[in-house]
Amino acid sequence: MKLKTGPANWETNDLKTDTSWVYEITDKQKQQLTDTIKRNYEPSRPLFDYSAAEFDLSGVWATLEKAFREAHHGRGLSLVRGLPRETLSEDEFLLMNWVIGLKAGVARPQGLASQYIAAVRDVGTNYRASNGRGYSSNAKLDFHVDGADLTTLICFNKAKSGGQSMISSGVTANNYFLKEHPELADTAAKNFYFSRQNEQANDEAPFYGQPLFEHEGDHLFCKWNRNRVQSAQKLENVPKLTESQKKTMEVLDEIIMRPELMYTMYLEPGDMQILNNYTMFHSRTHYEDFDAPEEKRCLFRLWLAPPDSIKMPESWKAFYRSIEPSTVRGGIRGQAYEQSHADFEKRQADFLGMKIDNRPHVEP
Repeated sequence: MKLKTGPANWETNDLKTDTSWVYEITDKQKQQLTDTIKRNYEPSRPLFDYSAAEFDLSGVWATLEKAFREAHHGRGLSLVRGLPRETLSEDEFLLMNWVIGLKAGVARPQGLASQYIAAVRDVGTNYRASNGRGYSSNAKLDFHVDGADLTTLICFNKAKSGGQSMISSGVTANNYFLKEHPELADTAAKNFYFSRQNEQANDEAPFYGQPLFEHEGDHLFCKWNRNRVQSAQKLENVPKLTESQKKTMEVLDEIIMRPELMYTMYLEPGDMQILNNYTMFHSRTHYEDFDAPEEKRCLFRLWLAPPDSIKMPESWKAFYRSIEPSTVRGGIRGQAYEQSHADFEKRQADFLGMKIDNRPHVEP
């Protein structure tokens, strides 16, 4: 471990003082998005059949591109406000999120069913179960990273109460950790084992190892998900946590939840949050939902491999399957990945000038 400077090394007051990471959509841009989505939306058409070229984003893409760049290469997060919500149905709103993703990167699968877009809503999932996923529950979540370079989370309906988004910089946490607990630095820089929550593909093991903090060249890569570390402890062949590892986990959680380091926000309908998943840790508070189905909390999540991605550390290959820059990488391939998924990824990679690593996946 070593100290890291740069725009992703922020504290809460930095984001409050300088809000240049927040981007507002104008009424004119909102109307253009509404028009192009409604013109091209077909109720029975699969998402994979749409292409970015069908949609006119010329008036809004410059703003969205800045937001993606800020999240990817700047502070590690950005917020886009004012995307059309009232003028679009839920399915049209979902398509808008998908189309923005088509311009920004290659969407990645997100679970056992190999789904490429996730509806973040409460369907009664037990978050702490061995196969539990937070996005389908209303539970308070542990701080974690998602499974791709970038995440977009766009709000259709907010909760009746709760559901506050919490973000803490892994870069800042790295620096505080190193300054306050240098005796644990070696532990944090060695493998912790994370469960795949029974969503692994046939060529993947049920768990994988990664350090919490690791450098590749000048870039710091941060990894954390307490829930998956604890789930992995129930699996065969996973080393038991050492006392040093347990202490490291407690220290890291304490640091990233300090009020001066943890930025909080509520996403309003039409807001889109973009996060970098190797520099930012994120979480969410418990929420209470409305009774009416059409009012219940609903957000749509994309995981994206962007065309300007950077090289990752070797240890990240177990999950991302490729660590090379500008490759289609990351995601949870799951058990339903088929030729149509591969064909979509190839078309998107060609469109964005990206590479696909077709070498067989080998577990470390």
